[in-house]
Amino acid sequence: MSPALSPSAVENILSRGFNRRQLARIVSVLTAGATLPFYNEAAFAQRGNRREMPPDAVRINENENPLGPCDEAIAAINQIAKSGGRYSPHNETGDLIQTASELEGLKPEYFAAYAGSSDPLHRAVCAFTSPTRGFVMADPGYEAGSGTAKFIGANVTHVPLRKDYAHDVEAMVKADPNAGLIYIVNPNNPTGTITPREDIDHVVAKMPKGCVLLLDEAYIHFSTKAKPALDLVSSGKDVIVLRTFSKVYGMAGLRAGFAIGRPDLLQKLRPYGVGFLPITGVAAATASLKSKALVADRSKINREIRENVFEFLDAKKIAFVPSEANHFMMDVKRPGNEVVQALADQKVFIGRLWPSWPTHVRVSIGTQQDMDKFKSALMKVLA
Repeated sequence: MSPALSPSAVENILSRGFNRRQLARIVSVLTAGATLPFYNEAAFAQRGNRREMPPDAVRINENENPLGPCDEAIAAINQIAKSGGRYSPHNETGDLIQTASELEGLKPEYFAAYAGSSDPLHRAVCAFTSPTRGFVMADPGYEAGSGTAKFIGANVTHVPLRKDYAHDVEAMVKADPNAGLIYIVNPNNPTGTITPREDIDHVVAKMPKGCVLLLDEAYIHFSTKAKPALDLVSSGKDVIVLRTFSKVYGMAGLRAGFAIGRPDLLQKLRPYGVGFLPITGVAAATASLKSKALVADRSKINREIRENVFEFLDAKKIAFVPSEANHFMMDVKRPGNEVVQALADQKVFIGRLWPSWPTHVRVSIGTQQDMDKFKSALMKVLA
């Protein structure tokens, strides 16, 4: 049917209840996914803002890290660029996986490297959901996976966050008795809030038979409270953890990430197309992992700027959700899009809206200069 899928993969998909039209949609996700309007943060941002950003714009709309790659990563890029005529000159991907394996204390076969974490997210949806196995996520939550699930014909269940803004895990495990995938982002996107480790353990213990927990830890390095869950992988649970280099490592445009799980679970992602990692991203990712102070230093920078913004909002009596990540939700007490557009008029571009929270807007943490401009523009808009 398509070079993206082997005949055995096609047979497997059809045996899970997909029809030929849905099969064609799976193929389109795998071959042209990045062109779909729900693929990743960049796609959502482009869909939500049609304006041309001026060169001096404040860009706090995509949860990027304005610090960019670390010095070691830039040096690695410059070095590997000389070998850019080859797809993989010296087994760079193997070196990246080995480095991560040693750092996290997991065997190399528990890691699969991808060009960011969006690729394995969509593969997991294709592999574990179907017309008979649903997708369960929080509301508000990061909607890329639900976009793919709906697109290919799987049922999607949105479960509102609890009053403390954690995932309502008790409701999530009961939401769909035939769920194939429960998706948790910790810290959450868009709220930046934490779901406690005991709640994650509850999902693993109580989720429907045959279900997989997809735990997205894109923002884990920014938090001092969220507990990583790779031990669930090492203990053989039905869990896949996603990690990306787009956030704390500042590599959103370079593309590198991991799916981390039992080898048999990772194997189920592989039939869905052939992933390719640019050698510049691989080299930069490996160098970043070897930079011992990078995560701590950048987490501290983000935390200090974030707390400065929160102190400002408190002083101005502007409601917000306390966050542990590089973004937060702010309640503007009016239709959120009005404030999004008004700030854009001031050359300050903030994030998109979530229908379930119509008066909230998401703001990413930029540099201190970015956030000072945001504060100034916000006061003009709200006045």
